Formats: sequence, structure tokens, C-alpha cells
Amino acid sequence: MSEQPTHAEHARQQLEPAAADAVRAYAAKTRENADQLAAVLEDIATNGLPSVEGCTPWEELREAHLARLAAQRSAVA
Repeated sequence: MSEQPTHAEHARQQLEPAAADAVRAYAAKTRENADQLAAVLEDIATNGLPSVEGCTPWEELREAHLARLAAQRSAVA
């Protein structure tokens, strides 16, 4: 029979306080994004899909996002 490792062999490594804060911030942002997505899906389930006229084409969304990224990049450089 193989020996089972003890709990001490699987001790967890603690994070530095700054790293732990960063992980908590990422978790909060991820939770916020998931809540927004859930709200949209619940709205679609309740009210149906929005009309095409009321939607923004994905190409426009993509271009706006790329423009934001380019502006951030030039601000950093």
C-alpha cells in the first residue's frame, strides 16, 4: 500500500499582503463582471432578445475598444 501524505506535507503557502489584496481585487472584479452578465441573461430570459435596431454592431464595439486600448498605450509610453 502506498502511504498517504500527511496534512503537513500539503501546507499552503501564504501570500504577501499586497499579493493577497491583488487577488481579492481580481476576485471582486470577476464577481462584478459575472453579476453584470447574469443580469443581462436574466433580462433576455424575461423580456426576450432586444431588437436589432436597439443594438450596437460588434464591429463598432470592437473599434471603440481598440481605440481605447491605443489611447492607453500611448499614455503609458
